[in-house]
Parts: sequence; structure tokens; C-alpha cells
Amino acid sequence: MRRAAKRILWVDDEIDLLRPHLLFLQQRGYHVDAITNGDDALALLRGHAYDLILLDEQMPGRRGLEVLRLIRRDDPYARVVMVTKSEEDRTMTEAIGRHVEAYLVKPTSPRQVLSVVTRILEGSSIQQQRAAQDFAARWPALSRMRERASSASAFARVYQELVDWHLWLERSGETGLLGTVESLQEDLRHDFGRWVTREYPRWMKGGADRPELSVDVVERRLLPLLGGDPVYFVVLDCMRLDQWRAISPLIGEYFDVDEGYHYSILPTATPYARNAIFSGLFPDEIARARPQWWDASDDEGSLNAFEDELLREQLRRLTGRAVPVHYEKVFTDRNEAQVRGRLRSAARVKGGVIAVVFNFVDLMTHGRSESPILMEVAKDEAALRQLTRSWFERSTAFAVLKEASAQGHRVVLTTDHGSIHCRRPATIYARKGASTSLRYKMGNDLRAQDPSSAFTTKRASDLRLPRGSLRMTYMVALDDCFFVYPTKLREHQRRYRNSFLHGGISPEEMIVPVAVLRPRPR
Repeated sequence: MRRAAKRILWVDDEIDLLRPHLLFLQQRGYHVDAITNGDDALALLRGHAYDLILLDEQMPGRRGLEVLRLIRRDDPYARVVMVTKSEEDRTMTEAIGRHVEAYLVKPTSPRQVLSVVTRILEGSSIQQQRAAQDFAARWPALSRMRERASSASAFARVYQELVDWHLWLERSGETGLLGTVESLQEDLRHDFGRWVTREYPRWMKGGADRPELSVDVVERRLLPLLGGDPVYFVVLDCMRLDQWRAISPLIGEYFDVDEGYHYSILPTATPYARNAIFSGLFPDEIARARPQWWDASDDEGSLNAFEDELLREQLRRLTGRAVPVHYEKVFTDRNEAQVRGRLRSAARVKGGVIAVVFNFVDLMTHGRSESPILMEVAKDEAALRQLTRSWFERSTAFAVLKEASAQGHRVVLTTDHGSIHCRRPATIYARKGASTSLRYKMGNDLRAQDPSSAFTTKRASDLRLPRGSLRMTYMVALDDCFFVYPTKLREHQRRYRNSFLHGGISPEEMIVPVAVLRPRPR
């Protein structure tokens, strides 16, 4: 079936001089109506629908900007291209302020006009076709990369590329191929889990080829930046790579972004991974040094109450001197003015570190399981990304970063762990007293009904966790499983299926962004 020609209205008092342009567009399948003044154009628009309006600014009678204002009154979403002889900044600024699709300065060639028209009317379908073609060409090599991945860097490369393809296909409207990407992600997740199960205990014994872990972030990323000016150290709790991709373009307007990644330690949960970042130590080392801090729970409130002290001690250990540290933990944007005021004062201290933890993403992820409304708003990964970006645009975190850029301060921005969309319940058996988390468990005589659903060990040293009782078992979920007890099977399935959880082994939880931000000249 032949598609209907896209309809264009060209309004210009010198339309006779534009016959070559009109013919050029018509030869390429566009229907073009030509009008010589604004009043006739407005009358025509009341009775006919057009896909695009080319509007001259300098016409007798109503000028183009006045016609544009009246068009916007009747149809706020009309696509308009302003065409004018004027090169004045004021005219261009006013046209752009009224949301024109493009701005052309006469004389224009037929090819220039066609380029603009094609971009506006056909751009999305062209991008969709290009995305599909590029992915089809890349898919065999990407599949081989996934099959051959056997190192931390190889798994990270495949995961990062799959995230990028997912986002690009989604933006291009090529949703038909998203299932293929998700299938590759599922295969990668499965391979990654089995590989981590083999390799992680060796990393904990000091394996030379272990990747950059949570314990390495301050030494490798923050330490080289210490000097005269203060450095910001910003942690956005529970941020996946795709969520970072959603907000990084906003940050890129203010900073040059040097992006990398690190692997979160296990369990990929705040009490372990974030303490490891601030201390540079594994949980068993923290427990030995500060036994009064470690109560064997997995409660963030009790285990993450000393991050400022841990950071100060780590910096003293690395530098041999006391480094000034200002620490803030932000749970809400209601106190933005006070937070920014304190950080502004802290930025006057030479050679210091301004450490700020923002908990909103983690609160949103946890709250989603408890709130039917939030579950609907953030029903999948795409919605979670959009919600994250919407929050970030208006957040204290973004305001702090913009102010740091304006002051010329460098920033290290990272997260402690990501999260995963959990769809499969995995039944486990445990005695009373086991930890309550859904992606990892610690308790006596733990056992999974399906052993392939979890990494299970009785050696605390495999995870560098504080040693428990002789009968203690440590269990970390694989793939997209979450743990349920047989006595509460239906309740937990109904409550937690399709939740975003963390604590387990998956690329989404373990391979997380870390970026060094250097202010752009302004």
C-alpha cells in the first residue's frame, strides 16, 4: 500500500522565486501548497492539516513571527521552520524561543531545504531503520563476545554495549529488536553469575587479575585529584549503569566526563559495598578494626553510620596525613538550601574532600516494592530510568554538581551498587534468625531448593565477611532470582515479583559507573 504524501505549507511573499525548491520537494514525494501571505495561510490552516510549515519572516502585512504566534495559539504542536533574510540575533532568538523546528537564512538551496524537511518529517523513521541495520550487523560479533567473555573487562565491555544498544534502539523507536537485546542480556547474566561464583573467592584471596572493586575507588579515582583545591566525592546510592546513562548527558553540559566502572563487592548492598568504598576495606577488616560497629545485621542505619570516619581513616592511611573531610548524607531535597550552604562553606577549605551521599535512588528502588503507585510509575527499566532523570533534573544532587562546576571544582561521582528487575522466586530453607534480605541470606543451615539459583558457601572468607557460627551459611542470589520461604511463598511472590532488588550477583548490580568530572570552561 502506498503511503500518503507528507503535506507541506510554504508561506512566502516571494514564492515565485522558490519554484525550483517547490519542484525539488514535489519530485521527492512531498505535497506542497504555496501561499504568499500570513492571513491566507492562517485561513488555510483552519481547514487543512499540514505536517510541516515553512514560514517566511519578512512579509507584507503580518510578519512571520506574528503568524507563528497565531499558529501556536491554535496548534501548539505544529511543526514550523522559519525562513528569513534576516541574520539578526533577535529574530533568530525569538523564533527559537517559540520552538521552531529549524531556522534557515536565505538564500537557501533546494538541497538545504530538503535536508531540513527530511530530518524533521522522516528523521525518526530513518533513525529507526539505521538502528535496526546497525544492530543486525553488530549482533553476530556481540554474540561471540558474550560467549567468549572470561574476564572482568570482557564482561564489562559486553554489558556496557548491551546497555547502549538497548537505549539506542529504544530512543530510535525500534522496539521490535529490544527482545533480542534482552535475550542476550539474560544469557550474559547467566554466564556472568557462574563466572563470578568461580572467580570471586579467588579475588578475595588477592588474585592479581581482580578488577577494580569498591575498596579501590578512593585510592584509584579520588587520591590522584587531591591537592590545593577541594574535590567533591559524590555517591548516588543504588544507581545502575542505564540510570547513569540517563543522567550523564545533563552532567555533560557542565563537566568533561571521564567515565569508567568498578565492580561492587558482594553482597551488593549498602552496608557492605558503600562501607567498602569509604573505608577501602572489606567487611571482615572493618569488623576486626571496629568490632563495636558490627552487629551482624544487614541494617543500613547501624552499619553505615560511620562513613565519614572510615573515609578520614582511609585518606590518612593513603596520604600519611590528615585530609580535611566534610561529609553529608542527603535523604530529601527539602533541605537543599541548607545542604548547599554547608557545602559552599566546606569548599573554602584547601586540600579537602567534600563527600556527599544521595540516597534518593535507593529509597525509590526500595519504596517501589511497598507502593502500588510507584510500582506502576516505575514498572520496568525504561520507566525507572525516566523517573531517575526526572528526579535528578530537579534534585539537590544536580544543584550541587552545577555549583561545583561553576566554582571550578573536580568531582568523583560513583555509586555503591546497582539493582536488578527480579522476576523469579527461588525457594530456600532456613532456621530462625536468618537475615531478611531478598537477594542474599546469612543464617544457620541455609539451603536452596534449586542450587543453581544461588552462590552458596560456608566460608566467610569467600566473601570477606565477618566470621559467623560454625553452622553459618552464606547465600547470594544469581540471575534475576529473589529468595522466598516455603511458608510465605505466595505472599512473597505477590509482593516482590518484578521488584528492583539488590544484594546478588548480576552485571546490573555489580558493574557500576564511576566518573571523574572536570568543569567545562564557562
